[in-house]
Amino acid sequence: MSRPPVPLPAEHIPPGTAEWRTPNAERWLAAAPARWAHPLWTLPALVASLVWDIAEAPVAPCTSTAPCGTDWLGLGMAVVSLLTLYWVWRQPRLALAGLAATLTGFAVEGGFTSALGEPSALAFLMAVAFTTAGLIHRLAAAGRQRARALEAAGPVAQPLPAAARTFRRGRLSFVLAALLLGVAGFGCWQVQQVVDAYEERAAGATRLSGRVTALEQDDDIDIVTVEADGRTHRFETAYPEDFPVGSRADIVVDGDWAALVAEPYDAIGWELLAVAGSVAGLAFLANGVDGRRRSQRLRREPLPVLHVLVREGHDDGRTWVFAADDPEGLRPILHFHSLYAFEEEEEEEKEDEDGGDAAVVELDRITEILKGEDPPPPLREAVLYGVPHAGAEVAFVAFDDEDDVEVSVQCSVTAVKPVGPRSTGHGQRRHERENPQRPRDEIAADMTPSTGPRTWTAHGLSRAVGLGLLLVQGGGIWAALEDGPSWHWLWLVVGLPWLVTVVATALTWRITADRDGLWVTGAWRVRRVPWSVITSVRHSDDGIRIGRAEDSSVELSPTGWAWLERHLGREPHAARTVEELRALLLHPELRPLEEAPAGRQGMPVGPPLVVVSALWGVAVLLLL
Repeated sequence: MSRPPVPLPAEHIPPGTAEWRTPNAERWLAAAPARWAHPLWTLPALVASLVWDIAEAPVAPCTSTAPCGTDWLGLGMAVVSLLTLYWVWRQPRLALAGLAATLTGFAVEGGFTSALGEPSALAFLMAVAFTTAGLIHRLAAAGRQRARALEAAGPVAQPLPAAARTFRRGRLSFVLAALLLGVAGFGCWQVQQVVDAYEERAAGATRLSGRVTALEQDDDIDIVTVEADGRTHRFETAYPEDFPVGSRADIVVDGDWAALVAEPYDAIGWELLAVAGSVAGLAFLANGVDGRRRSQRLRREPLPVLHVLVREGHDDGRTWVFAADDPEGLRPILHFHSLYAFEEEEEEEKEDEDGGDAAVVELDRITEILKGEDPPPPLREAVLYGVPHAGAEVAFVAFDDEDDVEVSVQCSVTAVKPVGPRSTGHGQRRHERENPQRPRDEIAADMTPSTGPRTWTAHGLSRAVGLGLLLVQGGGIWAALEDGPSWHWLWLVVGLPWLVTVVATALTWRITADRDGLWVTGAWRVRRVPWSVITSVRHSDDGIRIGRAEDSSVELSPTGWAWLERHLGREPHAARTVEELRALLLHPELRPLEEAPAGRQGMPVGPPLVVVSALWGVAVLLLL
């Protein structure tokens, strides 16, 4: 049986606080954004169409009358476009503004006219429309959730606890934003220095017109040779197609210094630094401003309160919120990351009283977490302050543990996110969530004793990951070998063994349970792990780890893509496998009665994959 929730004394629950019960919670979840509007679907469509449109857009040639210098407007649009892609995921309102600015630039460049005849431009407009519809839907859904949360809370409103009123958000974001925007400013200054240096030198130089006599490559760098005034000049060029042999090219010459008028200088490195610094800096600045604004709104006036249950995630530290009538913690409603809030005097007193003992206790807890030996966090009664909805800011009061004598106050530091869609019936009882903590007895109850061996193997998404990595492996071999013997071959020596291992594991990992233990099939061998030596079974980092007494653990990785499975509303296959293996470990009566025959033990495909890779390498060398 699971432990009952850690109770919250009545004196810490404001009078009239309503319980957030399952029916109201289900209505709140039903108002969550639809799956089609999730950035997981809209963002790839927008990115793909944007890349396609940029690749298909005609590039104006570099000429003496229109040289290829620094395009500040283009760099600004690049910053806006990249920020918009990020904001589609994190900041719907800012994303709408970014899309509006992007469409304005698209119209100025004649994009709406070209959309009538160019599929890439039309696809981009359709992706923008799809993304905009998704953003508007998400904002509307947040409004519906807000209304249903207010309905569940009723008329009672309470001011935030004193500790939460002193909690400040956004400081780290502002510091990082200042540093990154400083880097961006430095990059812009360096670009301008390059421009000024060229213009100053070119003003006193002699301008000549010459003939292009040769185009060649030197270590993948394109070189154009120009003869002018009886001398031969060689220049690096980014656009060799603009200088065909026999054409005329203008140059400026000042002693031993010379430059192409059409391509006067190369500041691409500093330009990229300016763009990267601006994108990252403005992203942190927007996050900091948004967090500070929502935090101030939370402190401004009395807030609705709800009586709920909370639990801290065992692996990622998220706070999961459950309905007050869900004492087993089976159906999570929402989640967010949070930090403790302390009054200034209280924080100083705590440091003086605890001293080094608190640090030692915390260090021991961190050590247990790293070893995987810490117990799962308890379910706790709590009072939630604020109006929960997608993107909201909230705070809550609860005991950390049943042994505590004082309640703690925690404030969210990431936006509230509703739990993804769940199936009904039996699947709903198994609830899907990012940090599953199903009771062991419930898992065992779902399993029936079997005579024959039980087998868990790679499923569709795991094999998809393996096939994707296999394509990367094949492309890497081609890229390393296409230029003949070179230092690039060292990448094969270093990276190929790792790639073969992960590809083989993702494609064909297998675990078979029989009477005496587990058969674990990885990339290179099948290992026998008796039940008597197994100490733990864990799922982490998209892998399965089986701990053994007085020996190193047996690991399989990758075994799928848990993040994507959860965002698709499915229970990760590898996590389900681990749950059932734990049930067999703790309930011997569920273990199979027979021993697994050789055909059920699995076969590693690492060695055959090495042979295939070698044959592919030989084929590449012969083709090239």
